[in-house]
Amino acid sequence: MSETTAAKKFIIQKIYTKDISFESPNTPGIFAADFKPVLDVNLNVESKGLEDGLFHVVLRVTATTKIGEHTAFLCEVEQAGIFTLEGFSDEELGYLLGSQCPNTLFPYARETVSDLVARGGFPQLLLEPVNFDAMYHEHLQAQAAQATAQ
Repeated sequence: MSETTAAKKFIIQKIYTKDISFESPNTPGIFAADFKPVLDVNLNVESKGLEDGLFHVVLRVTATTKIGEHTAFLCEVEQAGIFTLEGFSDEELGYLLGSQCPNTLFPYARETVSDLVARGGFPQLLLEPVNFDAMYHEHLQAQAAQATAQ
């Protein structure tokens, strides 16, 4: 193994739920409505360095379901992790923080959303898999376009 490969470390130090919110503002009346929901899911990733080689990443998942004009439920989960990332170039580090760390956190957030929605009395909600690689590359392209426009 080369020295470059041996020096690289991607270690999960901690995964935890930072914040949870579930609101069902139109219950109990919403349960009597014909359940034809419209789901809107938003994802957001934030990361920051804590100290040398240690990073905090937060994946925020917001799922809003409406029936007609009425909100059936709003569920927001902030799934967080602390990661050791050492020996990577700035480009590699950006990729790890913008794609691989959120990819690690997503299954936990997905499970929490599903559990909260079921506990709220609604049918199970299983969020679709997310391509964080594609999202990260779209983010890079948007940044490049914004830099060009300025």
